[in-house]
Amino acid sequence: MKNLSDPIFVTQPSLPELDEFIPYLEQIWKNKQLTNNGPFHQQFEKELAEYLDVPYISLFANGTLALVTALQVLRITGEVITTPYSFVATSHSLWWNNIKPVFVDIEPEFCNLDPEKIEAAITPKTTAILPVHVYGNPCDTKRIQEIADTYGLKVIYDAAHAFGVNHREQSICRFGDLSMLSFHATKVFNTMEGGALICNDDATKKRIDFLKNFGFAGETTVIAPGINSKMNEMQAALGLVQLKHHQSNIDKRSKLAHIYRSKLSPIDGISLLPERESMTPNHSYFPIFVDERIYGITRDELYDRLKDNGIFGRRYFYPLITEFPMYKGLESSAPSNLPAAKRKAEEVICLPIYPNLEIPTALKICSIISDCKSQAKQ
Repeated sequence: MKNLSDPIFVTQPSLPELDEFIPYLEQIWKNKQLTNNGPFHQQFEKELAEYLDVPYISLFANGTLALVTALQVLRITGEVITTPYSFVATSHSLWWNNIKPVFVDIEPEFCNLDPEKIEAAITPKTTAILPVHVYGNPCDTKRIQEIADTYGLKVIYDAAHAFGVNHREQSICRFGDLSMLSFHATKVFNTMEGGALICNDDATKKRIDFLKNFGFAGETTVIAPGINSKMNEMQAALGLVQLKHHQSNIDKRSKLAHIYRSKLSPIDGISLLPERESMTPNHSYFPIFVDERIYGITRDELYDRLKDNGIFGRRYFYPLITEFPMYKGLESSAPSNLPAAKRKAEEVICLPIYPNLEIPTALKICSIISDCKSQAKQ
């Protein structure tokens, strides 16, 4: 077992053996093409669409640029309904497009945007809904689409956590008008940095590809005020290698998640996300929620106890986006508007989970959490 004097972080990037990647680098050196839709970019885009079983996919330098571009692709303006319980890139993408985020509370059970709270937040300025598949758990896509259809709204899913997740036997990325994926180093599938947009038709795919390359539609023709957000050849090459190992990595994550679930479920005051039916998960995160009244100590006290033992979990997502100064003054950011999100943010710790995390280490983490409960009783 890894010495617990060495720190255990919430995640560790999965990387192939260097020898497996070197031939791809040699080919890049030979081609002398580092970017601009090179051969590995084209190959990765094709293989990734097949792997994820999605109709069209466009690769990006990172997920944030993909989300910023998605809003441009659909010409979103005015107000967009979104969640306060996410990483700040979700709402920052709206800010960069001069769009006002309207925050709506979350479902206490799954931590996703609560569809039953969406309609009350719709105004004449609302043009879209931007939900997040938090921790890789699918949103209520059916209900969200019904609302969008009723009010003529677009739906863009932030699926940064949801690479490879299937729901009701189809990719979660097939829902909505667009879905964004992140391939950041912390994600379940990484290309060091990287991201993608998934769309449903060829015309939208072409517009995405124009916008991510300055708006160029030919050598001398610019048809839109685009941005430079293309994935480069090294990222694409790494992605091709990573695809070969992805299922093995998910299998390892699944074993760790099973250990956490079996050992932590019986502990009073520690609650876990339920396993959604008809879902193939990717185990990208393993959040626990600490109820101080029952567990005996606060979330932050447990967080510090874990750190004292070299276990560096993360409080994803604390504080809420609405606590940051650029959003705090919005009417929808009022804490009274977001009771479920506020409670989850104050209770959550995401435990370490990654393919190379050793099982004895995971068991030790569970033991620390159990011991803290026992000591709190004394």
